[in-house]
Order: sequence, then C-alpha cells, then structure tokens
Amino acid sequence: MPETLFHKVWNAHTVRTLPSGQTQLFVGLHLVHEVTSPQAFDMLRQHGWGVPFPERTFATVDHIVPTSSQKRPFLDVMAEEMTIVLERGCREFGIQLWTPDDSRQGIVHVIAPELGLTQPGMTIACGDSHTSTHGALGALAFGIGTSQVRDVLASQCLALDPLKVRRIDVNGMLNPGVYAKDVILTIIRKLGVQGGVGYAYEYGGSTIDRMTVDERMTVCNMSIEGGARIGYVNPDETTIDFLRGRPFAPQGDAFDRAAAWWRQLASDRNAVYDDRVTLDAGSIEPTVTWGINPGQSVSVSERIAGDPKDEAFAFMGFTPGARVAGTKIDVAFIGSCTNGRLSDLEEAARLVRGHRVAPHVKALVVPGSQAVRKAAEARGLHEIFTQAGFEWRGAGCSMCLAMNPDKLEGRQMCASSSNRNFKGRQGSPTGRTLLMSPAMVAAAAIAGEVVDVRTMIETVPA
Repeated sequence: MPETLFHKVWNAHTVRTLPSGQTQLFVGLHLVHEVTSPQAFDMLRQHGWGVPFPERTFATVDHIVPTSSQKRPFLDVMAEEMTIVLERGCREFGIQLWTPDDSRQGIVHVIAPELGLTQPGMTIACGDSHTSTHGALGALAFGIGTSQVRDVLASQCLALDPLKVRRIDVNGMLNPGVYAKDVILTIIRKLGVQGGVGYAYEYGGSTIDRMTVDERMTVCNMSIEGGARIGYVNPDETTIDFLRGRPFAPQGDAFDRAAAWWRQLASDRNAVYDDRVTLDAGSIEPTVTWGINPGQSVSVSERIAGDPKDEAFAFMGFTPGARVAGTKIDVAFIGSCTNGRLSDLEEAARLVRGHRVAPHVKALVVPGSQAVRKAAEARGLHEIFTQAGFEWRGAGCSMCLAMNPDKLEGRQMCASSSNRNFKGRQGSPTGRTLLMSPAMVAAAAIAGEVVDVRTMIETVPA
C-alpha cells in the first residue's frame, strides 16, 4: 500500500504500541542544550539511571549564552552556572558537548544539519519547540519537554500519539522580495495557529521543490507555530547534495548507499493524506505579523483587519484598518534558528550594502552558528553590516527569546527574523515584536520603519 514518509519512518522506529494507544518510538538522534537538560540530568541521578546510548546524544549551548562576548566565565552569572551544569552532566554521562570555545557551537537547529547529524529517515528529539526544523531534510523531528528529555536519555525512546498527515502544496514562482519566511507566515495565517493540532505537515509542490535546504528549514521551523507536531519535506537531490561531505554524514560508498535509501523514503506517488491544502506562490507578498501570535499577520501592502476588542490591538498599538507599513521600529534583529543561516545573512547584506541604519534603531546580526559566522566573515558580510551600523555578534539564540542579555526595553518595537511574537518573548513584558524575513528586517533597519522590501530590491544589483 502506498505510504507517506511519515508512516514509513514512524513504522520503522516503532518499538511497540502502549496500552494507552501511544507509540513507543525509538529516537535516532537526541539533541540537548543548557536550558532543558540540566533538570533531566538531575532526574537521572535521582533514579540511579544511566544513558545507554550516549553516542546518539549531542549537546550545545545556545539559548542563554551571551552574544556580545563569549569569553568564559560569562559575565551573566546564570549563563555561566547553567553552562557549568551542562558541562558536568555531559562529562558524567559521556555526551559530546560544543561550547563557545569549539568551532562547532551554535544554535542546536543550525549546527545539527550543517554537521550532517540530521539525516533523512531519522527520528529526532530535542527539548526545544522548533525541533521541527530538522524535518526539512526528511526527518521526523519532535520538540519535547524536560521530563521527555529524561526519558530519551534513559531509554532512547519516546511515548507519542500517532498523527494525521496534512499535505501542503505550494506551487508556482515566488516573486522577488518574497522568501520562505513569507511562505510559512502565509500558511500559518491561512490555517491558523491551532490548525495543525494532531497533524504532521508535509510540505511539497513546485515552490518547495525549488527551495534550498536553508529555505526548507525556515518553513519547517515554524510548523509548531501553526499547531503541527512536526513538519517535513521529502528528501530529494537537493537534500542529498546538501549532506554530501558533511562531518557526520556517511562517507564514500556508504554515502551512496544511504542516498539510495533516502530517496526511497519520499512519500509514494499515490499516498493517501488526511487533508490537503494548496497555495499559489505568486499570490504571496512580503508578510509581517502585527499581533501577538504568528497567525496574526498581513502582507506589507494590506490593511489590518480584526475585532477591535482583540487584545492584540491594544498591546501592539494598532487599530483595525491600519497598515503595518510605516510602523516605526526601535530594534532590528537578524538571527535565530529560523533565519540565522548564511543564506539569510547574505540576502540581508545585499540590501544593506551602501546604506546606514536609521539613527534611532539598534540593529543586531547574530549568526546561527560559529561556522555561519566564519563563512560570513570570509565573504566580508560582517564588514558590510558593521559599516552600515549593525552590531556583529557571536553565535546564539540572542533576542529570539531573550534568555540572555539581548532584550527589548519597555515598549520598544522590534523588527525580527525570529519565530515568535508572544507578549514578553523578547525580554520586556511590554516589548512588541513584528516577525518578517531577514530582508524585510534589513530594509526596516535602514528606513527606521516597516517598508516593502520590494521597493529596495528594485535598486539593488542582482
């Protein structure tokens, strides 16, 4: 019977069906960081449990690590303490850890694909909501809580509810100035922030087929914001080319054998889905969130609609009928596991070159990993950004969630390439976040307000 990739990978990793109806699923790759794992290590010690498969777990510091200076000890006492605790747990249980003194350190969802740890057909778990990112390479990747981190460390398994599968096809050509971030924001707006509850999202169609792995990661990253448990793209030649030669990917003949298997994992042509949705890529415009969840967005040329009693209007300072274009910003942030990869920085730098950040705007560029930072500096991107007035930082999550010194103050308005615009998400209880593509953030930083990036692209050489 024809099957989806979801069912092929799920069935291959099923240990048994539990009395609860859940599936005991074997986890091929476990990723941990300094925020959710220290408590899990304590739980293991309390029970006297070990870690039977330490070679399947990899750790990094990313959430709380400072980005202005990463010299140890960190000036942020909490960051230093949490890093020390993670270091102790990884030594005790034999887990490989990458700290800022290692060139492989970075945001967990950036480093695992770039190192080749993430591969098609895997089941992947991490104590972070945006683990769905790894689905871009044809994996089933689940964000989990601290108690589940403990479970994976102790048993290499998770108890999970089976999912339905929704196929989302995006077809056609994206117009200049429209990016993968606009695609996923449009999907979330169309289906709702709860629309994917109980589903795995399979992304396909000619638009997705043409996307790079970086772009696919942006789309899969925000699946969780649409309520989906996971999101994935079927592996293809783009996937295989991306993984070839990466440190943890198979090498030589083993890679060719693996690639042959990866190709077979793609959903069968006649696979049956629980639901199907189709979007026209040509109708998608540069998109900006205006509210307090990622589903509250509009195209940059559109007026905001909604019930004036919605708390988002009072919190954000908008009114129904207003345009988000022209909104003054105080902070511009380019980075995060959604849009902190080299291609994101390259596109932003292309727009920034020859311009200056508006005098009233604080602008940060935070590479997603040390490897991204090194590659960007080799291309001179850091000089383009700093000459324009951006701050060039070390690798980390930074202002995406502000569990570090990078925070909004008061009611500052931030143009952000990150993934969540919840109240308080960027460090200030009254701070406001407008999600958009890195190119849109760059344009807003220069203009000092939200602008249509397409007007700038017309003046930038290809």
